[in-house]
Amino acid sequence: MKMELVASLLVMSFYWLCLGNHIIVVSGLCLGDQKSLLLQFKNNLTFTNMADRNSSRLKSWNASDDCCRWMGVTCDNEGHVTALDLSRESISGGFGNSSVLFNLQHLQSLNLASNNFNSVIPSGFNNLDKLTYLNLSYAGFVGQIPIEIFQLTRLITLHISSFFQHLKLEDPNLQSLVQNLTSIRQLYLDGVSISAPGPLDPSLARLESLSVIALDENDLSSPVPETFAHFKSLTMLRLSKCKLTGIFPQKVFNIGTLSLIDISSNNNLHGFFPDFPLRGSLQTLRVSKTNFTRSIPPSIGNMRNLSELDLSHCGFSGKIPNSLSNLPKLSYLDMSHNSFTGPMTSFVMVKKLTRLDLSHNDLSGILPSSYFEGLQNPVHIDLSNNSFTGRTPSILFTLPSLQNLWLSDNLFTQLEEFMNVTSSRLVTLYMSNNNLSGTIPSSLFALPLLQEIRLSHNHLSQLDEFINVSSSILDTLDLSSNNLSGPFPTSIFQISTLSVLRLSSNKFNGLVHLNKLKSLTELELSYNNLSVNVNFTNVGPSSFPSISYLNMASCNLKTFPGFLRNLSTLMHLDLSNNQIQGIVPNWIWKLPDLYDLNISYNLLTKLEGPFQNLTSNLDYLDLHYNKLEGPIPVFPKDAMFLDLSSNNFSSLIPRDIGNYLSQTYFLSLSNNSLHGSIPESICNASSLQMLDLSINNIAGTIPPCLMIMSETLQVLNLKNNNLSGSIPDTVPASCILWSLNLHGNLLDGPIPNSLAYCSMLEVLDVGSNQISGGFPCILKEISTLRILVLRNNKFKGSLRCSESNKTWEMLQIVDIAFNNFSGKLPGKYFATWKRNLSLLEKYEGGLMFIKKLFYESEDSRVYYADSLTLAFKGRQVEFVKIYTILTSIDASSNHFEGPIPKDLMDFEELRVLNLSNNALSCEIPSLMGNLRNLESLDLSQNSLSGEIPMQLTTLYFLAVLNLSFNHLVGKIPTGAQFILFDNDSYEGNEGLYGCPLSKNADDEEPETRLYGSPLSNNADDEEAEPRLAYTIDWNLNSVGFGLVFGHGIVFGPLLVWKQWSVWYWQLVHKVLCRIFAQMYLEYVTGGGHTYTTLSCFISSLSSDIRREVACLATFVLDPSALAQLQEDKINDDRHSSRPRPRPRPPPLPLPISIVTLFLHHPFLPFCRPHQEPLTNALPKRRWPLAANAAYATTAMSVTGHEFNLDLYVMALGGTNLVQGVAWLKLLGPFTTDYSLLTMSFVYHRQPITIQDDINSDHTIHLEPNSKLINVHHTITFTTRSRKSNDKLTICSDISSFA
Repeated sequence: MKMELVASLLVMSFYWLCLGNHIIVVSGLCLGDQKSLLLQFKNNLTFTNMADRNSSRLKSWNASDDCCRWMGVTCDNEGHVTALDLSRESISGGFGNSSVLFNLQHLQSLNLASNNFNSVIPSGFNNLDKLTYLNLSYAGFVGQIPIEIFQLTRLITLHISSFFQHLKLEDPNLQSLVQNLTSIRQLYLDGVSISAPGPLDPSLARLESLSVIALDENDLSSPVPETFAHFKSLTMLRLSKCKLTGIFPQKVFNIGTLSLIDISSNNNLHGFFPDFPLRGSLQTLRVSKTNFTRSIPPSIGNMRNLSELDLSHCGFSGKIPNSLSNLPKLSYLDMSHNSFTGPMTSFVMVKKLTRLDLSHNDLSGILPSSYFEGLQNPVHIDLSNNSFTGRTPSILFTLPSLQNLWLSDNLFTQLEEFMNVTSSRLVTLYMSNNNLSGTIPSSLFALPLLQEIRLSHNHLSQLDEFINVSSSILDTLDLSSNNLSGPFPTSIFQISTLSVLRLSSNKFNGLVHLNKLKSLTELELSYNNLSVNVNFTNVGPSSFPSISYLNMASCNLKTFPGFLRNLSTLMHLDLSNNQIQGIVPNWIWKLPDLYDLNISYNLLTKLEGPFQNLTSNLDYLDLHYNKLEGPIPVFPKDAMFLDLSSNNFSSLIPRDIGNYLSQTYFLSLSNNSLHGSIPESICNASSLQMLDLSINNIAGTIPPCLMIMSETLQVLNLKNNNLSGSIPDTVPASCILWSLNLHGNLLDGPIPNSLAYCSMLEVLDVGSNQISGGFPCILKEISTLRILVLRNNKFKGSLRCSESNKTWEMLQIVDIAFNNFSGKLPGKYFATWKRNLSLLEKYEGGLMFIKKLFYESEDSRVYYADSLTLAFKGRQVEFVKIYTILTSIDASSNHFEGPIPKDLMDFEELRVLNLSNNALSCEIPSLMGNLRNLESLDLSQNSLSGEIPMQLTTLYFLAVLNLSFNHLVGKIPTGAQFILFDNDSYEGNEGLYGCPLSKNADDEEPETRLYGSPLSNNADDEEAEPRLAYTIDWNLNSVGFGLVFGHGIVFGPLLVWKQWSVWYWQLVHKVLCRIFAQMYLEYVTGGGHTYTTLSCFISSLSSDIRREVACLATFVLDPSALAQLQEDKINDDRHSSRPRPRPRPPPLPLPISIVTLFLHHPFLPFCRPHQEPLTNALPKRRWPLAANAAYATTAMSVTGHEFNLDLYVMALGGTNLVQGVAWLKLLGPFTTDYSLLTMSFVYHRQPITIQDDINSDHTIHLEPNSKLINVHHTITFTTRSRKSNDKLTICSDISSFA
């Protein structure tokens, strides 16, 4: 018995040994004809490389051996060859229609996959009628699949896949294949071009025994038939990259035998998951990059055999089901790029998980360390682009097998120290774009295998010196865009393997010695307080042998670093925003690999020549904002981006300029002193997408070919030149212009009709020319138009466009002022504007500015932003950036008549309305109160009549009002902003009275007469004149004495009786505060006593007055007193006896700030408040307002400094999110100096100073606890323009809106 067992084991061992060495054991010897055929077949073959002739299988084909023992050969008991496997043998030819292979008529299995035949499939396959397995996949065959293969009726497996659709199944087609190969079980046609009828022909359902359908990478362009659910034996369904359409049949997921479904990369395929059955057999499920939606059913936990689940890049939503943790075999999970919400589920029970990707969703909450405890196999975890908060779980850094940890773009606040660093296998750590603050843990640099650390765009403030990092293998360290301060960390020099170092946009100071960073390939030190030592000696090519990327913007450089001339590997160099003076050295153009050079914002005056025979390979050259003089230099031959704007170049534009721009897509020569005309050769720049020649002295006409270039040109800016003639009517039908700016020239004639072809045009500015004709109705064909400026031309006639029913859905700024337009303002004209800013804010953030993006990468982007000069709040304002939130209509200084159209009142997002200097009549519509966001209203110099509507007092953002020189009557409304407007707003209206005018309702015009003239016309009454004079003198004296006596009676006791004085002034204050809602009592302490004074709260001032005051002096405010002031004000009003509605009392005091965030109703449905009380508080006005929700302790970051404040949701004239003021008590007195553009205050005993620059953007980032909203906007400073004393240049003008 033991002997039999041992014998059996020996036989089995020998069998497996033979099988492992490709030795096939047969019972009989190979027949001679079979061997002869095989050797002849081998000798006819050719190979990709002759060295491969003795390949792994064919080298065993020796004529002296039994052919049935050759590798790749299988025989039956009679010695006939039944199977042949020559896959991956590098065969390139020798297999044609007459091949001897087709004489092996007992062949049942043939595998020629993964070779390189590069020929059509031979037609002799019908001789192999016993074939059941045929694999010709990826063998280099091309052309039509021959009909002879369709005659192999015994085929069970057909594997004939191809790369790039080199094989075709067109004639005969798939239907013919299905009709003939009725025994087929496994069908692999990946990458084969399949044509109609079909392409997924329903006749495929006749093959009910199919177990494998693999049709990946076919252009099927059809839906999946419902009949696919009838395949009861189906185990594999692969239809990825097939351009499938329609709805995927749900019943397919319930086929009990299925182990793999791959329908990924079908963007137009819709569907959703059914309830999955118990004990499902699915092992792999891929639906990525499809249009699958809805939530994931909890029954996904029934698929306990599932090992791979890829749901990425779909439209799934809802919460991630907890049942995913019940999948014990799951090793690959990718649910990225969806809309999943809520907390992340725990995967602690999924022990085999190796890859977890939940990135680019809306997941939130804190990540407990317990979610990851016990995981032994994860290699890659990606949770980036979500809203996870709190501390980063330290366990993630010490998971024994984890190599890649990506947590970027979340709301993590702290990176903790962690232990057991020696067990970590972490290689890459990405945590950019979070809210991390505090110190970077030193243990991070002790991780033994860590190669990449990316912590950019956080609020980290301290980087301690590293210890024991000599053994570190760190390759990349990115700490840019934080608040790191102090001296440059010299311990970085100890990391010998460091290749990429990015420290830009921090607060490091001191001196940096670059000669100690010789191993780097990338170095970024820009925008710190560093001084860089560039004057070291003994610099040669070996000093920085590998550096290719060098950023030293704003590094206090005075000269070009001399060591740069030896950096032959340098590819990118940024020396912008320094104080480099003098000449740009010639050697910089000779650096062989330099393709990106930015030396803008310096004091350079000259380019060193000569420029002939230069071999520069520059693609990107930015020289703008220097003092470069002389002629325009010769451009680098391969340059794609050229910005020479804002210099002092003063030459003609070279006649052959277009010959140097064959690769250029961005060219800006604006704001120089160029003269002459535009050369026609510029039209030879066939790649040009952006051309800016504005603000020069260019004359002549616009070349017609320049308008023809709009087939490729997207931005054309020729404003503020001396161009004359008409605009060429040569715009092609394929126009893709995005912005056309011809403002400030001498152009005449009409708007060309061909401009209507520019269906993508968003900005059109032809203002300040001599253009004539009627209103250009052809522009109504352009539905994308945002900005239309026709100002200061010679247009005339009506605005009516009778033949057009098109709408301007995006229009936000219209300026048709200073023309000769006449007639009525047509209501239909405004009713067709469908601009809905609320929807735009949802997608654009509301504070996005209008720009055209030309290029974007991880490190940089190139875009063009339009500028615009508008009549804004009574003055000409140049907007360097045009925000999507800015909406304006200016039809002033025309000849319009009739009433103001009521349809205009539906344009609720309007902020500036100027209809002045026309002949408008009738009353001001009361519906104007609907314009709830209006900030500037000018209806002056018209013939408007009636009273001023009370509804205008509800325009809480109104800062400028001009109703002068009309025929208005009645009392001027009071309340809200109206108390701020002075006489100039109402002058020239004889029938108006009330504050601020001194005239009353029943006042009569006094008679105009000289002093002492008689009241009577009786010439005989000689004593009348002296008596009248004497009486008037006596009355004046009586009034004077009475006034002095009355003041003495009233104010005398106030000076000597303290109790009466205190009582009197408290009464006066109380009365005034009830009359004027904007007045507040400010508590001032001095000399040990507390006094109360009357002051106007600064935030109640109009924005214009506030800006004027701010420009004069430094403004100091005590936030603690401000907070106390508002709390006392609220408490005082609660005890007031003045009647008001009786709201539900608040559960806690709600002091709120007048400073508000500009948010709108569309955000409110997404609110998930921390608490839900119906509270109320008293803001600027006298009546209480209900707060729908409160958000306690919300994080706000101002230019990197983090604060906590309370938010309340309440309706304040369109503003719905209001900040509490309790957080202000944490600050010391803060000082805003608008002359130096600084704001200083104290927070947690730490002095903080924010300094702004007119060319830089500081952001305020607000994040409520539950990711209510993500707002970025710019702190605004106003400075006087360098070019004109009567204009204001407002960079990022947001203060007007907030």
